[in-house]
Amino acid sequence: MLKNWINIFTYHIRNNKLFTALNILGLSIGIAGLIFATLYWNDEHNYNDWNPEKENVYQALSVVGKDMIWPNNLSSYEPYFKKEIKELDSYCYFENWYSNRIIKYKDKKGIFTITNTQKTFFDFFPFEFIKGNSKTALNDENSIALSEEAATKLFGTENPLGKEVLYSDKKLIVRGVYTIPGKSSLAPQALTCLLDARLKDDYDKWGNFNYGLVLKIKNPNNKAVVIRKMEQLLYLNRTVKWAKEEGITPKEWNEKNGSENTKIILEPLKDARLHSIVDGYAEGRGNYQFLMIMMGLSVLILILSVFNYVNLATANAIKRAKEVGVRKISGASKSNIVLQFLFEIVLITFFSLLLSLAIVELSLPYYNEFLEKKLVIYGSQFYYELVIIFIVTVIIAGIFPAIYVSNFEALKVLKGNFGRSKGGVWLRNGMLIFQFAIASFFIIGSYIVYEQVHFLSTRELGFKGEQVLQIKYKKPDYDFNDKNFSKKLFTRYETLKQEITKINGVTQVATGAFSFGNSDNSSSSFTYHDINIQGQNMAVDFGMLEMLKIKMAQGRYLDSRISSDTIDAVMVNEAALKLMKEKSPIGKIVNWNGNKLKVIGVVKDFNFWGPKAEIPPMVFFHLKTIDWMNSNVNNIFVKVNPNEMENTIPALEKFWAKNIDSDYPFNYDFVDKAYARTYKEFVNQKNLFSLLNIVVILIALFGLFALASYSIERRMKEIAIRKTLGAETTVLLKELSKQYIVFCVIGFLIAVFPGYYLLNKWLENFVFRIDMTVFPFVFGFIILLVLTLIIVLSRAYQATKTDVLKYLKYE
Repeated sequence: MLKNWINIFTYHIRNNKLFTALNILGLSIGIAGLIFATLYWNDEHNYNDWNPEKENVYQALSVVGKDMIWPNNLSSYEPYFKKEIKELDSYCYFENWYSNRIIKYKDKKGIFTITNTQKTFFDFFPFEFIKGNSKTALNDENSIALSEEAATKLFGTENPLGKEVLYSDKKLIVRGVYTIPGKSSLAPQALTCLLDARLKDDYDKWGNFNYGLVLKIKNPNNKAVVIRKMEQLLYLNRTVKWAKEEGITPKEWNEKNGSENTKIILEPLKDARLHSIVDGYAEGRGNYQFLMIMMGLSVLILILSVFNYVNLATANAIKRAKEVGVRKISGASKSNIVLQFLFEIVLITFFSLLLSLAIVELSLPYYNEFLEKKLVIYGSQFYYELVIIFIVTVIIAGIFPAIYVSNFEALKVLKGNFGRSKGGVWLRNGMLIFQFAIASFFIIGSYIVYEQVHFLSTRELGFKGEQVLQIKYKKPDYDFNDKNFSKKLFTRYETLKQEITKINGVTQVATGAFSFGNSDNSSSSFTYHDINIQGQNMAVDFGMLEMLKIKMAQGRYLDSRISSDTIDAVMVNEAALKLMKEKSPIGKIVNWNGNKLKVIGVVKDFNFWGPKAEIPPMVFFHLKTIDWMNSNVNNIFVKVNPNEMENTIPALEKFWAKNIDSDYPFNYDFVDKAYARTYKEFVNQKNLFSLLNIVVILIALFGLFALASYSIERRMKEIAIRKTLGAETTVLLKELSKQYIVFCVIGFLIAVFPGYYLLNKWLENFVFRIDMTVFPFVFGFIILLVLTLIIVLSRAYQATKTDVLKYLKYE
C-alpha cells in the first residue's frame, strides 16, 4: 500500500510541477520565518534560565521622582540589612555596568569586561567553577575571579590559581576560574571585590544612588515586608532628616519634593531580560515588543503559507476526483483515502522543512548581523519545537484537503459530475480573503514604519554632530580619596585639550559629562522658589554647546573670559524653565544641592538619548563649578575640518597611543552616527517589515496565480461558448476578474481596523512620531489591487486567446 501511495504521489508531482513547486516553496518560506523567530525567542528566554536562584533573587529599583526609576541604589542600607531586616537571607551590591580594564600577567595582557562586586556575588549568580570554588573566589579585596576565556588568554595551559595579576595598578590574586552555564544578565569576564570600601564612604549619604543591589528573601511571601522596611529607612533618613534641616514638616517636604522619593521596587531576576522596567544589568534588556512582533509576523506568514496550500490543494482536487472514485469502487474506505492524502502532505511538509532549514542555514549570518546576536541551529529545545512545527503544519494543511477529497461520491465523479460543495468553495474563498487581509496589513505596516523611521532620521534634533568625534577617554587612576582628585582630572584634560588642538585639521576640542545615545548620566534635583525639579546634570567645558551648534533661547553661553562662570553660573534648558514657571529667568538664583547658582542662559531643548526618550529638564554648568562631575567625563569631543578628515583621524590615533593610553585602542565615533544608533532597532524593524512584506506578497500572489489558473481552467468551456456567441475580450476579462476584486476589497477592509490599532500602538513608543493618516491605507489598497489585477488579468487574457474548438469539439 505504501509503495502504491508513493507511486501515485510521484506521478502527480511529475504532472503538476508548478503546483508542487509553489506549495513547497510557500510552505518552506513560512516555516523558515517561524524558525528564525523561534531561534530569537529561545535566545531571549534562555537568559538566566540556567540560574536556580532566578525565582529568589530580586533586583532593588529606586523610585526617585515621578516616572523616574533607577536601577541604582544607596549603600546606606547596608548597615541596617542584618540588624533591622531579618527577612533577608543575603544581599549583594555590584556595579551594574562593565568596566573595560586591562589585566596583566607577566608579559601577557588583555582588555576584559569586569564587574566590581561583593563576596556574596556567587550566591546570586552560581557560576560553575573549574578552578577554585565560589566560597573563596572573592574572599577579600585582594581577590579576583576570572572566566575560563580570560584565564586561557592570560595563562594559557598554566594553572592560574594563586597567581598574581596586575589590575589598575593593584596586585590581585586569582582565586577562581568559572564558566557561565548559559545566558546571564551578568556575564563578566572577571570579577573583583573592591566595592566594600567605597560603600562605607557613602553610608551617610542618602542621596547617592550609585550601585546595583540584589536581595534574597528567606520567604518570598515577605517581599512586601522587605519593601516596607526599606522604604521606612528612606523615610526616616531622607524625608524626616532633610525636612528637619529645611525647617519644615515631613509632610511639607513630601509635597515639595514628591512622595515618590521613598519608593522601592523589587523585581525578580527571571524578569530581568524581557520584562524589567529599567535596564538594570550589564547585559541589558531585550526588546520584548520586537520579539512579539517577530513571532506574530512569522506566525502570520506560516498561516498564509498553510492557507495557500489548502487553497491550492482543494482547487486541484478536481483533477483527482476520478482517481478517488475508482479507488472507492475498488473497495478503498474513506479513512484509507484520508490517510493517503495525509501521507502526501507529510512528504510535502518534510521536503518544505528541509528546504526551510537550508534557507535558515544560508541566511543565519545575515540574521545574526541584523539582531547583533550569535544564534545557531542546534539544541534539544529547538529540535523539539521543530517537531511541533512539523506536526501542526501537517494537521492544519492536511486534514481539510484530505477529508474534502475523500467526500467525493464515487458514482457522480465517474459520470463526470465533479461539482463540489458550496461549503468548500466558500471556505477556499474565505482563506483567499484572509490572505488578502494579511497582505494588506503588511503593505500598510511597511509604509507606516518606513515613514516613522524616515521622520526620525530627518527630524531636527537641536544639535549638529557632523564632523564631531566622540572619543572614548580613559581617565588616569588617581586616588579617589585624594582631596585634589577632581582638580587633577580637569588639569589632565586641559593639558590634553591644548595638545590635541595643535593637530592639523582639528578646529575645536571640548568635553562634557555625558555621551550621545547613552542615558547613563548623572541626575540631581534643584529647587527654585520651593519648586523641586529633578534634572540631568550636564557639566560641560567652554565651547561644548557652541561646537554642537546647540542654540540659546535666552541669555548667553558659558564664557571663559568671565571668571564667575566657573564658580556660580548655570544654564537651564526649556524643559527645566517650564517647570520653574519663570518667564524672566536670567539672573535668578537656583539651589542645586546647596550650591547657589545664578541662571545666565536658557538652552533650547535638544534630544540626544534616542527616539523613545522625552527631553528631560537639564542643568548646564562648567566642570569646575561642580568639580566632582569631572569623574563622569568619559569622552573628549573633537571637531575636525571635513577636508582634513583622512589625515586628522590617523594623527589623533597616533597622538592618543603616544600621549594618552597605549594599552587601550583608539575608540571614536561621530556624534551624529552615535545618535543614529539609538533608533537602530527601529531601522531594523523597518527592514524586517519590508523584507516580510515582499515575502507575504509573493506567497499571496503565488496562491492567487494558481487559484486563478484553476478557476479559469474550470470555466474554459463557458469561455469558449461565450466567445462563440460573440462575447468581446473586455467583457470576458471583467467577468473573470470581478470576484477577485471583490475578495481584494473585503480582505483590505478586514485589515484596516487591526492594522490601525497595532501600528498606532507601535507608534506610541515614540515621543516624536508621525500622525496616522488615511494615505497609508489608500496606498496599501491601491498596491494590492494593482497586483491582483496584474495577476488575474494576465491569466484571464491568456485564457481568452485559447482556441475555443479545443473545448467545444466534444459537444
